[in-house]
Amino acid sequence: MRRYALRLLSLAGALGLWQALTSLDVDLWLRFSQFPTVTDVARAFAERLTGPDYWTDLTDSLTRILTGFLLAAVLGVATGVLVARSRLAEDLLGPVLEVIRPVPAIALVPVAILLFPSNEQGIVFITCTAAFFPVLVSTRHAVRALTPVWEEAVLTMGGGRWRILGSVVLPGALPGVFGGLSVGIGVSWICVISAEMISGQYGVGYRTWQDYTVVDYPGVFVGMATIGVLGWLTSTAVELLGRRLTRWLPRTAYDPAARAPRPARPAGSGQPAPPAPAVRPAGARSEEARDEHLV
Repeated sequence: MRRYALRLLSLAGALGLWQALTSLDVDLWLRFSQFPTVTDVARAFAERLTGPDYWTDLTDSLTRILTGFLLAAVLGVATGVLVARSRLAEDLLGPVLEVIRPVPAIALVPVAILLFPSNEQGIVFITCTAAFFPVLVSTRHAVRALTPVWEEAVLTMGGGRWRILGSVVLPGALPGVFGGLSVGIGVSWICVISAEMISGQYGVGYRTWQDYTVVDYPGVFVGMATIGVLGWLTSTAVELLGRRLTRWLPRTAYDPAARAPRPARPAGSGQPAPPAPAVRPAGARSEEARDEHLV
C-alpha cells in the first residue's frame, strides 16, 4: 500500500506542477502559457466521454493495434525460432531481414498506401511491422542462448525435433520472447498513432491531429492522455501474461530487511566463516500473489 500511495503521490505531484505552471503563465525558456491547464483538459475529456466519436476512435485504434500486434507476435516468434535453429533459413532470410529492420515502420506509409487497397489494411501492416522486429530479435537471441544440455537430454530420452521444440526451445525462450513483446507493444502504439495521423480516417491519432489543425489544444492533450493510458494498459497486460506463463522462473524482490547478516568468523579458528543461509525475499510471495490476482 505504501508503494501504491507513493505512485499516486508522484502522479498527483506532476499534475499539480502542470496546473501551477500553466495557470500562472510561466514563460522562462519553455512557454507554458501556450499550454492548456489541467482543468481545461479535464473539461474537454468529460465532453468527449459523452459523445460517440471518442468511443468510435478508441475502438478503431484498439482493433488496429491488437490485430497488428497479434500477427507480429505469431510471425516474429515463428521466424525467430526458424532463423535461430536453421542455418538455411538464416542464410535465406537473415540478409533480407537485416536490411529491412533499420527502416522505421512509419517510413513504410507510402508503401502501405501503394500496396494495400484500403487504409485500414495499411495501418495494420505498419503496426505489425513495428512489433515484428523486436519480437524477432528477442526470440532469436533467446533461442540461441539456450544451453545444449537440455536438448541433449531430450535426445537421450528418445525425443525428436518436435519434442525438443515443445519441451525445450519454446519454454526456454519464453522470457526473452515476452521481453520482445513488451517492447513491441510500445513501438506498435507509436506507429499506429503516427499512421492514423497520416492516412487514417478514424482513431485516436487521427482525432488528435484534427484537434491540432483546428487549434483545439485541450483536445490534443485528451488524445495524448488516452494514448498514454491505452499504452500502459496493454503493456501491463503483456507483462502480467508473461509472468503467468513463466511462473517457474525464480522471482527476486529487493527487501533490505530480508538479508541475513553474515556469521562472524570465530576468533583464532583460522577457518573461513560459513556462508550465510539463503533467505527468500519476503516480498517475492506477495508479488507473485498480486500478479495472479491482477491476471
